[in-house]
Amino acid sequence: MTTFTKIIVMNRDLKDDRKEYCLGELEIDTMPQDPMQMFSTWYEEYSKLDRPDKTAFQIITQGLDGYPQGRVVLLKEIKNQKFVFYTNYHSAKGREIEKNPKVSMLFFWPELERQIRIKGITEKVSAAESDEYFYSRPVESQIGAMVSPQSQVIENREELLLRLSELSQDKPKRPEHWGGFKITPIEFEFWQGRPSRLHDRIRYRKGEENTFVKERLAP
Repeated sequence: MTTFTKIIVMNRDLKDDRKEYCLGELEIDTMPQDPMQMFSTWYEEYSKLDRPDKTAFQIITQGLDGYPQGRVVLLKEIKNQKFVFYTNYHSAKGREIEKNPKVSMLFFWPELERQIRIKGITEKVSAAESDEYFYSRPVESQIGAMVSPQSQVIENREELLLRLSELSQDKPKRPEHWGGFKITPIEFEFWQGRPSRLHDRIRYRKGEENTFVKERLAP
């Protein structure tokens, strides 16, 4: 008997799924010289909306197969002008960063019609900093970090649950392959949606003596 698999092709016309942007504007002359100050102002304004996962951003790495790889992670700290997040160093992004520490960050806040793009150089935080954050997490999250061989192929979910039940009896300990990355920004772009698709784009490009140069880009 021959079995045929029915293939469903999903064609959708999305050309009319659009909106007009009209909530704000950017004037380059009134923007601070320090892009971190501008980021802080925008972040505070977004925080007031009390949206879930307001610290979420997309981090883009150079995949080991040559393809750019993007995924959403959570920003945990801004310290000494660096952005800090935590992950499994053996994960796909951890291995990609180890090979190429140049990354991009993307914050998208549609409620304010804004996005922020950041280029930066990544390095690990200290073991002491990773310990401090790891043990501040809920115990369930600590155990989850120990259980999951992140990004590796597993047989089924039961494999994770079995390891979870085994480790739940012990006091969690931070794995050496789990910790933080800090990103030193070298470029920012602040995007504000505007009518007629003539959006405002202001770039802060690192110049001499670690200062930033402000530039307006065409939308």
